Amino acid sequence: MPSVLAPQTEDGKAESLDAGARIGACMVKAGLLSERDLQYALRVREKMGKDYPLTRVLQELGKLDDEKLRKVQKQSCLSLPLGDMLVELGHLKPQELRAASAMLKTPEWQGRQLAELLVAQQMIPEHVLLKVMADKLGYPVVQLNEHEVDKSLLDQVSLEWCRRHQVMPVKNTEEGVQVAFADPADKGVLQAAEVAFDRQISPAIVSRQSLEKFFTRYEREAKKEGKSASASGKVDTHETTLLVNRLISDAISKDASDVHIEPMKDYVRIRVRCDGMLMQDRELSKDALPGITGRLKVMAKADIAERRRHQGGGFKFEDKKSGLECDVRVSFYNTIFGEKIVLRLLTRKASMLDVADVGMAPRMLQRFIDDALEIPSGVILITGPTGSGKTTTLYGCVNYLNDSEHAIITAEDPVEYVIEGIAQCSLNAKIDLTFEESLRHMVRQDPDVIVLGEVRDRFSAEAAIQAALTGHKVLTTFHTEDSIGGLLRLINMNIETFLISSTVVSVLAQRLLRRVCPHCAETYRPTVRDLQRLRVRASDLAGADFKQGKGCHHCHYTGYSGRVGVFELLVLNEPVKDAILNCKTSLEIRRISVETSGLITLVEDGIAKAAKGQTSIQEVLRHLPRLSPPRSLEDIFRLAGVPE
Repeated sequence: MPSVLAPQTEDGKAESLDAGARIGACMVKAGLLSERDLQYALRVREKMGKDYPLTRVLQELGKLDDEKLRKVQKQSCLSLPLGDMLVELGHLKPQELRAASAMLKTPEWQGRQLAELLVAQQMIPEHVLLKVMADKLGYPVVQLNEHEVDKSLLDQVSLEWCRRHQVMPVKNTEEGVQVAFADPADKGVLQAAEVAFDRQISPAIVSRQSLEKFFTRYEREAKKEGKSASASGKVDTHETTLLVNRLISDAISKDASDVHIEPMKDYVRIRVRCDGMLMQDRELSKDALPGITGRLKVMAKADIAERRRHQGGGFKFEDKKSGLECDVRVSFYNTIFGEKIVLRLLTRKASMLDVADVGMAPRMLQRFIDDALEIPSGVILITGPTGSGKTTTLYGCVNYLNDSEHAIITAEDPVEYVIEGIAQCSLNAKIDLTFEESLRHMVRQDPDVIVLGEVRDRFSAEAAIQAALTGHKVLTTFHTEDSIGGLLRLINMNIETFLISSTVVSVLAQRLLRRVCPHCAETYRPTVRDLQRLRVRASDLAGADFKQGKGCHHCHYTGYSGRVGVFELLVLNEPVKDAILNCKTSLEIRRISVETSGLITLVEDGIAKAAKGQTSIQEVLRHLPRLSPPRSLEDIFRLAGVPE
């Protein structure tokens, strides 16, 4: 990756300006912008906040387009540090640059380049970074292909020399030897190439990933030609077992929920999902994939000989480091480069979460208990997209109801957490233990509470409704955007509205937002753009204490650590039931719910949690539906029972 360019200006005065002002001054000097327009843009940016890029202001004012931006990048009067340039061009957020700068001071990254870190931490795509550098330096970007590289040039040096300097000679040109550099700003490497080839160098830019792929392919071909013993393709079974165990153990230590093992053309990419976000973990040789796939198929009791069909399975794993037991669900998906594997990690430590600890506001929690869990019969729906914590909340409700006076029975696909004292059934279509078969027998078990893992179709929805009509309490999950959407989806499944209004007692919609890291949290002032997107005024957020993580080693320099639940509770009172019976629109049902049942929307609960510094405004904007303008923070706190 290219190194950070040292700022160089023609006069010391420009050095004191920030990145945006220096770009503006350079545009004025090049005749691309008037001084008056620059001063106006700077005043606008001052109102938007210090982190708002000046280039974005100029674009919104119609004073800057892509062509002008490319021209200004090539101006000799402009020499910005790479990080500042990326921020001003909108490819990087200011807080991400601050986090990356802090990471470069740690022992792990000390002495390495900013660009390498940005790509490794997935803060910016590598192709975007290369394009910025190409526009700045005027060098072409090359994609290495084994047939295009002049092998005679490679013979003049060695593969070890190329790998050490992160360069690759490509071809002879009229200007000299074209050499692709991962870091074309490194003068020492340029001089080393000139000495090695004893000719004029014509620099080009190449990605480090492209270089490594070429090195790997070249070495593999060399081994095949030399008939190396290591090229036999045999995989050490013991090493593979240790590797699989290490992948799972490392993911558990990071509190990851999923591990993605993805075959690429020339390598295997490993990513883990932490706090709902996929993060790069490591890369493995393509030769390791057959061993990993075989080992996981054996552990998951899948067909090891079948490679053409998608498969699934599961197993229990005990992490020797932490002593935790973990249920692992495995999915094998056939792709053009091999079988992609996803491991869902279900650690037992989350199985006994109390419903009071899921994160509902005090008044919302009390209402959920009084008007839903304590009601003797009826359907309780917990809705949200995949990965929103529905199952955790469902088990929290089960734990609350699990006592000597209740008979609880479940039908799940599969059982994710084992709870003492309830009858749990894991469905298995291979032995005809289907949802339909289980439901017929569940009602004969004299249950008080029936737990259905998920409502997937009309049959399971009707089964939940019929169980509630016979006097049972039914808890289940549903995939919808919000609480009103849960009711509308039941209607779209052709469930009669009078059945919905008479059996469904509450719908709890939820999301999981990343929690601001407490170790590096700093005060954040919402920008005008933030207020516009939230559809609120600054006065509506009076008394808020918004936070944003700047990044530290505790949160792996993401600014977030852990997650916080955001909820929307709809209790079906008489006005809401009447609206359903009359097939009112979702907008009308929502209005009635807000006015009569004290409904707090997802975005309102998210704003309340952001105002307490638990999550960030960016998370609220990124993950929560904004279907109607939220009320003032004072009203939200009052309705939720949260002290201001």
